[in-house]
Amino acid sequence: MPVARGTSIARKATAPDRAISSALSEGARVLFLDIETTGLSWFYDEITIVGWLVDGEYKVMVASDDPRPLLEDLAAANVLVTFNGTLFDLRFLRKSFGEEVVIPGVHVDLRYLARRAGYSGGQKSIERELGINLRDGLENIDGAAAVLLWHDYLRGDDRALDSLIRYNRSDVLAMTAILDHVLSKLEIQRDFWLRLPIFGAEIERVLGKSLPVFQKLAPADDRPFRNFDSTFGGSAAFSARIVGIDLTGSERRGSGWCLLDGAAAEISTKFTDDEMINAVIAARPDLVSIDSPLSLPFGRNSVSDDDPTRAEFGIMRRCERTLKRRGINVYPSLLPSMQGLTHRGMSLAVRLRQMGFAVIESYPGAAQDIMGIPRKGAGIEYLKRGLAEFGIRGPYVDGQASHDELDAITAALVGSFFLAGKYEALCGPTEGALIVPDLKSSDETMLVVGISGHISAGKTTGAQMLESRGFAYSRFSMVIDDEIRAMGGHLDRKTRQAVGDEIHHVKGQRWLCEKVLERVVGRNLVVIDGLRFPEDHAFFIETFGSRFLHVHIQAATDVRRSRYEAMKQGAVLFDEADRQPVEAKIHLLGELAHVIVTNDGPISDLEEKLELAVQTKRKDAGCQSQLS
Repeated sequence: MPVARGTSIARKATAPDRAISSALSEGARVLFLDIETTGLSWFYDEITIVGWLVDGEYKVMVASDDPRPLLEDLAAANVLVTFNGTLFDLRFLRKSFGEEVVIPGVHVDLRYLARRAGYSGGQKSIERELGINLRDGLENIDGAAAVLLWHDYLRGDDRALDSLIRYNRSDVLAMTAILDHVLSKLEIQRDFWLRLPIFGAEIERVLGKSLPVFQKLAPADDRPFRNFDSTFGGSAAFSARIVGIDLTGSERRGSGWCLLDGAAAEISTKFTDDEMINAVIAARPDLVSIDSPLSLPFGRNSVSDDDPTRAEFGIMRRCERTLKRRGINVYPSLLPSMQGLTHRGMSLAVRLRQMGFAVIESYPGAAQDIMGIPRKGAGIEYLKRGLAEFGIRGPYVDGQASHDELDAITAALVGSFFLAGKYEALCGPTEGALIVPDLKSSDETMLVVGISGHISAGKTTGAQMLESRGFAYSRFSMVIDDEIRAMGGHLDRKTRQAVGDEIHHVKGQRWLCEKVLERVVGRNLVVIDGLRFPEDHAFFIETFGSRFLHVHIQAATDVRRSRYEAMKQGAVLFDEADRQPVEAKIHLLGELAHVIVTNDGPISDLEEKLELAVQTKRKDAGCQSQLS
C-alpha cells in the first residue's frame, strides 16, 4: 500500500513495514541529506553547507552557492533520508529557502527508525555499535568541531572547508549503511516480489572521488554583526562606558569583570560584591550588564526549593523557555545549582540600582551564538579571536584572559546593543528582561524625558512646557494621590511626602515607576515629572535605554524659597518641606542626570534651555517625529 504524501514513516512506530518497503523499493529516487550549521539554534544560526547523496553521487552546497541544484534534486526525489532531520535539518531548510524548498513526500528519519530496531543515541554511536567505519582521519570531528571548521574557513583556512565537507560526506554515506542494517534488523523485506536496493553499495566509489573546489567566501558578507564600528557607529553605544560582569554564585570564586569604554576593553577578576561595587563606582559607567538571572519566575517568592509556590510556578522564567525553544541552551534560573547565583545577582542589582546605576541582565552564551562567535566551550582562543575580529580592543588580545573575563567582555557588549537600541528584551509578567542582541532597532520616534529637582526649582513648570509641545505628561505624585484617595486621606504636600516615603520603603520605587508609566502607555513622547531617587534614574534607563533623557533642574535656595512662599503651598514651611525624607537624595540625581539646567532667571530662559536639551537628544538618538 502506498505511503501518503507528507508521511514521516520513521516517526510512526506502528507504520506498516509494507509501506516502508514500497517507499524504498527499487526505482524510487531516494535522497540522503545532512546539513552543517553555525550552531544548534534554528532561530539564530545559519546553514554552512548542505551535503546530499542521490543517484549514487554525493553533492554539496556551500553557503552563498546557487541553491538550485539542491532544490531541484529535493523536488525530484521520492524519499528523503536524514538523521534527526525532523527536528533539525528540515527546520533549517525551511528557514533558509522558505516556499522554494519542496520536501519529498516520504521522509525517513533514521533517528526514529533505528530506535524501532533497538539502536538508540546519536548517529556516531550507532555507527560504532554497527561497526560502520567511514571516518578515517576525521575521528576527532563532531558537530561542535564542525562549527569551528567553518570559522577557520571564513578566516582563510581553505583546508578547514575540505575537512568539513569530508565530515559531512561521511555523515551522509554512513546513513546509507545504517539504513541497510536497520531494514535488515526489522525484516522489512518479507515479500519476495518487493526488492529493496543495497543503499550502501556505492560508498567505496563515492569515497574514491575528489572533493569539489569552491571559491573563497567573503567573510564580512556572511556575518550579520560585522564589527563594532558598523554596528554601533552614530549611536549612544559608540562611546558609552559599560561594565560587564560574568558573575559566579559565590564570593569565593572569581567573577569576570570588564569596563568597555567604546570598543576598548579593560578586564580583571573580582571576588566580593563590595569589590565589584567599588569598581563600578570608580568606573562611573552608563550601564552595568550582569551575566546572572536578575529576577524570579512569575509567581515565585524566593529562590529556594522550600518556596511553597515552587510546585505551581516551577523554576524557569519565560525568557529561558523562549531561548530553549529557539535552540539556545540555557539553565533554568532556579535549578538547584543556579539558586546561589540568582540570589547573588538579584542582591547585587538592587544595591547598584539604589545608587542610580542602570542594570540589565545578559547571557553571554546566547549573545555569542547570535553574533556567530564560538562560545568559551569551543576554546578560549576562538572566543578571544571572535571578540577581537568584532573590533573589541585591549590587552586581552595578545595577553592572558580567563574564560570568565572574556564572557564579561561579551556581557558588556550586550550593553552596547542595548544602548544602540539593537536588542530584544525577553521577559514575562513580573519578570525582569533578559537582553539579547537584535539588529532590528527599537522605536526611533520615542523619547522619554525625566525631570528631577528640589522643591520649587521649576521641574513641574518645565514638564508642563514639554506637555504643551506634545509630550504626554505623567507625575509621581499622581500615583501617590491615587493611593491617598484609596486610604481616604487629604491631598496636601505633607501627606504626599509621607505616603511617598512609605511607598518607597514598602512597595518599592520600581513599583511606583511602573505605575507612573501606566498613565502614558502607548505614547512616543513622554515627560515624567518628579524623579526623587537614584532608582528612578536607573529604572528609566533600563526601560528605555538611550531613548531616556534625564534633566535635572536646579535653582539657588533663596530663589526656591521665594517661589515656594509666593505660591503659599499650605502650612508647611519651606525649610521643613525641603528636609523631608523623600527630598533627601535629590542632590544625587543631579550627579546622575544627562543635562543640568539652572533655573534662576525668567521662564523664557528655562524654556529655551529645555528645548535645546531635548532637540540635542533627539538629534543624537535619531528621533524622527517632530515637536509641535
